[in-house]
Amino acid sequence: MVNGFIDRANRRSMALMACESVFITGAVTLSAYVLVGDHGRPIFNSSAVLWKSLLIAFVCQLCLYYGDVYEFGITADRRELLARILKALGGSLMILAALYFQFPKLVIGHGVVSMAALLAVALVIGWRLAFVWMAKSLAPRKRFLIIGTSPTAISFARELEGRDELGVEIVGFVDPDASASGTSAAHVIGSIEDIPAIVRARSVDRVVVSLADARGKLPMSTLLQMKLDGVTFDHLTSVYEEYTGKIAVENLRPSWLIFAEGFRKSRGHAIVKRVIDVCFAATALVVLFPVLLLVALAIRLTSRGPVLYHQRRVGQNGRLFHVHKFRSMVVDAEAATGAVWAAKKGDSRITPLGGFMRRSRLDELPQLWNILCGHMSLVGPRPERPVFVEEFRRKLPGYMLRHKVKAGMTGWAQINGWRGNTSLEKRLEYDLYYIERWSLGFDLKIILQTFWRGFSTNAY
Repeated sequence: MVNGFIDRANRRSMALMACESVFITGAVTLSAYVLVGDHGRPIFNSSAVLWKSLLIAFVCQLCLYYGDVYEFGITADRRELLARILKALGGSLMILAALYFQFPKLVIGHGVVSMAALLAVALVIGWRLAFVWMAKSLAPRKRFLIIGTSPTAISFARELEGRDELGVEIVGFVDPDASASGTSAAHVIGSIEDIPAIVRARSVDRVVVSLADARGKLPMSTLLQMKLDGVTFDHLTSVYEEYTGKIAVENLRPSWLIFAEGFRKSRGHAIVKRVIDVCFAATALVVLFPVLLLVALAIRLTSRGPVLYHQRRVGQNGRLFHVHKFRSMVVDAEAATGAVWAAKKGDSRITPLGGFMRRSRLDELPQLWNILCGHMSLVGPRPERPVFVEEFRRKLPGYMLRHKVKAGMTGWAQINGWRGNTSLEKRLEYDLYYIERWSLGFDLKIILQTFWRGFSTNAY
């Protein structure tokens, strides 16, 4: 659970989180002291006040984390960062308001939470801007040398461009194929024979090797000596996964899959995940029953045809099942065209109500029954139609690995914006990352971020 919660965050992220926790706690402390404290003695003489304040700080920190405020690649834009911080702290106020309504004894004093929220916004934003400046200007940087000039290697370098807060600098590329020098878009600074000299001259901390390019071409005795001297060597696939939150499909090799830490889950994990799925689906169906009835009535009144739409999808281990959705298209929408993706905009087959249901995800609520029946899980790769699966498995080696787990109502690819008629390779990269890194904490993160981002991703 702990590994899932921190999601392998680097030390910079953890330092940022720890300092912001102190600032939030300080905001609560100051607010409580000003509004309800006895100025003649410390405010936290009472243990009850201390725990109430720590509860506020914990809720705020939890919302900041699950609001992706610590995802540097997402929050590099200052306006996006500000919006996410305000959204997360706004969510904190809603959660605290619900807690105070149910448990009035948790209230510290009138106005403390509101004042603390204002102080926390100022402190967190100020600290974040200062942290980013220090990370760019003062912090030591890890220097990477990439061996190989494959598209994945170049893509990895480009993904790190402009993300100074990660503390990584690409010093250049080594092209194992000397005859191809000058033909790549990469900044090639030498050949295989030059690696020891480049490492010494440019103070390289980490050599990232693309085995697709360098297999059989590396002087292993020389590299072994360099490793004994303190140079770190890593497989490009592993480093790509570490810094981008996805697995590079192009560089995927059976040998890497065999020795990867993930891709194996105990029976106990499967049982716990199933129990959570059943409890969540059953509870959601009961709570949302009035909503389901209203949506069904609205469909019946606004368009001709059945309320529900049943479609065959491919699930775990290639088994077929029928996914249930509220009908959002006209009847027989694919009679003339066959199986095609829904267009993002201007699809005449989608009813006016269907467009709203797709944007709000209301059309997918009947899939709670699929979860209850065991066809799907709450979190996992989205299920595809058989005709598309046959096409995808021909195009992408390793595609069927995503069917080693149950399909999900939501997933890691979906909350990162890759769903429906989007890049197949990108979706697979995120799906495999989820399968390899699965944990209960990771599932919780995806569920919460589904609510945070629910209205901003593409529907299909």
